[in-house]
Amino acid sequence: MRFQLSIVGARALTLLIAAIAFAVPAVSALANPEHWKPEWPRTDFTKHSIDYGDVLSGGPPKDGIPSIDEPKFVKLSEIKDIAATEPVIGLEVNGVARAYPLRVLTWHEIANDVIGGVPIAATYCPLCNAAIVFDRRVDGQVLEFGTTGKLRNSDLIMYDRQTDSWWQQFLGEGIVGEMTGKRLDVLPSRLESFEKFAARHPDGEVLVPNDPDMRSYGANPYVGYDGSGFPFLYKGSVPEGIAPLGRVVVVGDTAWTLDLLREKGRIEKDDVVITWEPGQNSALNTRAIADGRDVGNVVAQKRDAGGLKDIVYDVTFAFVFLAFKPDGIFIDQ
Repeated sequence: MRFQLSIVGARALTLLIAAIAFAVPAVSALANPEHWKPEWPRTDFTKHSIDYGDVLSGGPPKDGIPSIDEPKFVKLSEIKDIAATEPVIGLEVNGVARAYPLRVLTWHEIANDVIGGVPIAATYCPLCNAAIVFDRRVDGQVLEFGTTGKLRNSDLIMYDRQTDSWWQQFLGEGIVGEMTGKRLDVLPSRLESFEKFAARHPDGEVLVPNDPDMRSYGANPYVGYDGSGFPFLYKGSVPEGIAPLGRVVVVGDTAWTLDLLREKGRIEKDDVVITWEPGQNSALNTRAIADGRDVGNVVAQKRDAGGLKDIVYDVTFAFVFLAFKPDGIFIDQ
């Protein structure tokens, strides 16, 4: 497996793939609340819905990958350094449209924002290629999210700063602490190219770094990851007949392979319509995201009385779908 991994945080850390086979058992042995309590004194570890043995350290400590808590946005006309085909999370809420470029989120993973009066968290887990937007309101309380530095099934484990409960990013579900079993509402968004977002929302805003020199924005610290043979820091099962890091388009409990969608261009199932067009870079391929191979743009919609309406979907890796939705359906032909 060939890829270069750079961990963000106060210290730079390069993990060598050759050492993973030896490191995982050692890290797993530390998957015990007694080892975590000094860093997490407020977390109620008596409440959990997961096996603690499935939790692995990703390298950084709590908030070692810093969330964006005071996001800065500029108008489209002010953007000079984003290539037309670079991926962004495109979101519209109550008439306000914003783009959250992966060139930024790759280094922060979470952006706490308020858009159109709605508190949201725009999240991206590079190891799962999972770009998901959540409503931060739970039981009348607005939560603020940060990174734990821990992974489960290679996926980001977030935490809320109100209770220090842990949340699984791919599911939007509380898995440890007071919020165990709670669910975040997922908002429809698009993982699309910058030019697609700009064409849809010419008056839209774009997230930019508060400090442009803080990270190597626009660079991919996981060079070659989506072309590797096996996921990083993952010890679960992989799907049969589908490459573990092959992209799939997930709607509910069904996943279509991106290869199939690219071949057909359009897939319809009941009232769901999924389309593919070329023109979006992979964020997990080459060092410069703008040079990444073309994985295309996916749009998932549902027919209603007014026509087609965007729905929640995700373009993730096949192993992720199997890990979190083991009873889900893969469709590859």
